[in-house]
Amino acid sequence: QAQMVESGGGLVQAGDSLRLSCAASVQTSSLYAMAWFRQAPGKERESVATIFWGTTTNYADSVKGRFTISVDNAANILYLQMNDLKLEDTAVYYCAAQMYPSNEGFDYWGQGTQVTVSS
Repeated sequence: QAQMVESGGGLVQAGDSLRLSCAASVQTSSLYAMAWFRQAPGKERESVATIFWGTTTNYADSVKGRFTISVDNAANILYLQMNDLKLEDTAVYYCAAQMYPSNEGFDYWGQGTQVTVSS
């Protein structure tokens, strides 16, 4: 069972930047996909950004041009660089990993880290 541990959340002002990290207990270079999700109060969890085989990336429209997902395979850490943060980015952010391409979804999840953006 892989462990995923997020860090880097906090309270920031609108327009600020923040970088989230997710330390994985497995070799990230062997993973099919890693991703960041978020869940705001009263809302469903949504996909924010995904990286496939450590190279191909995909972003939600709401964060395109502001967020960047990346992975350091030497350190087994997934990152989410968040720039120009907006009030609507406030949420608990989760990292996730999927071992192989499948329709089963992500296999491993972190416990989440809170990001709060204030005006």
